[in-house]
Amino acid sequence: MSEFIKSQEELRVNLYNQMKEVIEGAEAESRGLDAEELQKIDRLEEDMQKAERSIETAKKTEERAVEVSAAAKGFVPAETGNTDVEVLRSMIKGEVREAGFEFRDLTSSASTVPQGFADQVFMAARAVGPILETSEVFNTTTGESIVYPVMSGYSTASQEGETDAITSSDPTFTNITLEAYKYGVLVPISNELLTDAGFNIESVIAEQAGNALGFILNSAHTTGTGSGQPNGIVTASTEGVKGAANEASYEDLVDLVYTIDPAYRMRPTTGFMVSSGAASALRKLTDGDGRFLYDLRVGEPDQFLGYRVNENIHMADPGVEEKSILFGDLANYKVRLAGGIQTTSSSDFAFNTDVTTFRVLARADGDLANADAVKHFVGPDAA
Repeated sequence: MSEFIKSQEELRVNLYNQMKEVIEGAEAESRGLDAEELQKIDRLEEDMQKAERSIETAKKTEERAVEVSAAAKGFVPAETGNTDVEVLRSMIKGEVREAGFEFRDLTSSASTVPQGFADQVFMAARAVGPILETSEVFNTTTGESIVYPVMSGYSTASQEGETDAITSSDPTFTNITLEAYKYGVLVPISNELLTDAGFNIESVIAEQAGNALGFILNSAHTTGTGSGQPNGIVTASTEGVKGAANEASYEDLVDLVYTIDPAYRMRPTTGFMVSSGAASALRKLTDGDGRFLYDLRVGEPDQFLGYRVNENIHMADPGVEEKSILFGDLANYKVRLAGGIQTTSSSDFAFNTDVTTFRVLARADGDLANADAVKHFVGPDAA
């Protein structure tokens, strides 16, 4: 029996005992169940049904384990159908809520996290920065190192004479290795607040945990050094244009766009990523007649030079030797999540203070597949 099935069966027993305790309490007082007790029974019954469904699903999965073990290990791109990766990307974009898909939903024997909590956390995480939206995000079932192959050079053809030997030209390949660095947050909430709050406290907890987790994930995947942490998209990018001034001129930005290979420029995922200070400077650029060049949109992303503008709060503002603007195929940056976003709660962790602690974890890494796919504008050298 797997640890997951064992934990779910323990949870089911725990839920049953809680239901039994409520009923026996009313019976001891020779009365019926009041409205609050009925609501508690309904919640416990719903959680018990979820546990039973989880046990049934896990047992079926174990029965199929021999047949699918080779395909299930690590990240295996599927040829057809809605894989975890496809569903995850759809959820990031807010396009789909698959009825049969969920992130790993961990529980303790003392309490449960309401269904949907993990989804709320992920959506809140996305709101604090653009990386999870602009990058290609894929999920792996395990956290060991994975190698992402990258073709760095194409074969070349040449004109040959009638009897000349055809020249051999092999493509060249490099690779990036993605790890699974752990990020997490504990959110302690008093049981009085959980019990007495007149609003959806779970959604508030999800928002707080999600913003904390999303903030650090966006920061790590923006400016991470690549040593013991993700290689951030700014760090991994190559220099496209060095400015004569801290802020990019219109000519600098046109030059930056044309430092990117046309094959990348034509992709729908190509655009700008800018700091808040750089975004402000872009908004002020005008043509010879004083008309603003920045294309401000309502209800959709702003554009500049016909490309989407993504503001990233973790990029440096314009300054000496600061990389304040990126341009290129932003989806060339790969974000690996190991096991999705994991949530759990426990009333035992801080039992002596009557607090329920919510834990949110994510294991992630990221890097540019091709450094030439994204280039940066950098301010002038220090005097």
